[in-house]
Amino acid sequence: MPATHSPKVSKGYSACWTEAPGRAALRGGTLPALPEGSVQVRTLHSAVSRGTELLVFRGEVPDSEHRRMRAPFQEGDFPGPVKYGYASVGVVEEGPADWLGRPVFCLHPHQTRYQVPAAAVHALPAGLPPARAVLAANMETAVNALWDAAPRLGDRIAVVGGGVVGLLVAWLAARMPGCAVELVDVQPERAAVAARLGLAFALPAAARPDADLVVHASGQPQGLVTALGLAGFEAQVLELSWYGRRAVTLPLGEAFHAQRLSLRSSQVGQVAAAQRGRWSHGRRMALALDLLRDPALDVLLTDHAPFDALPAVLQRLSDGAPQTLCQRIDYPPP
Repeated sequence: MPATHSPKVSKGYSACWTEAPGRAALRGGTLPALPEGSVQVRTLHSAVSRGTELLVFRGEVPDSEHRRMRAPFQEGDFPGPVKYGYASVGVVEEGPADWLGRPVFCLHPHQTRYQVPAAAVHALPAGLPPARAVLAANMETAVNALWDAAPRLGDRIAVVGGGVVGLLVAWLAARMPGCAVELVDVQPERAAVAARLGLAFALPAAARPDADLVVHASGQPQGLVTALGLAGFEAQVLELSWYGRRAVTLPLGEAFHAQRLSLRSSQVGQVAAAQRGRWSHGRRMALALDLLRDPALDVLLTDHAPFDALPAVLQRLSDGAPQTLCQRIDYPPP
């Protein structure tokens, strides 16, 4: 089907690049004529990943992982200059007629407008506001994690790390009948967020032991130590954190052997093995978007800033900002 668009559609854009570790800047450019089978998206919102994206910003991607950690529409190479990101929500302003005007999610870096194959965008379901849809990549990670973990009815589940991904994992797991889910975090302030999502909360020292399943999502080595300590006999500990260049030391000489614990990783780049024969990436993303229709999840959208401030936002988040959950970036109108 030929491309359709308004004669006034702009081709100018601005994008955020990490120029060197710890330093980001906005670069302008002009898009070409739209290729056949593609769409042009004008961005409404994007989100900053507090895990992988900040590791990229700080230049902490190990040399061995440069190829594996490329984002779908990344430009440049690690450690920089590199255009990186994967949580963009916008509206199709040029492309096939059945896509025009539709709000979509795309695994694209922070850029005011961009062109991608039509197959790379995911239509937002009815009832999902674009501002909340920036959580789609996080929800997709949480879905995949629970597929990997395969919790059973009635399990005692501990989720260590109350960031966006940890909160989404706990929220999903708590919807399973009979499961007792506890969110564990070092920040007492996370208790209020957990309560709004209907979750039990504990500081590490007060967390319930003997869990059947522990999911670790704090991004901190000490959090993984806590996770191992909460696991019951022959329990599974699922690791969602990625540490980049940081070395992680674990007390495997303590109860790890006698408790016969299992420690495994979960990474969203591949559909979980148990589902891979039936679920495509597109079907998984459609599920993630559908799950985001619950307005209770707006509690995760704690901070927002204009696109022009993104380089400074990346620096602030890299420096700490522990109270920020999802950092949303809002884009100017056309």
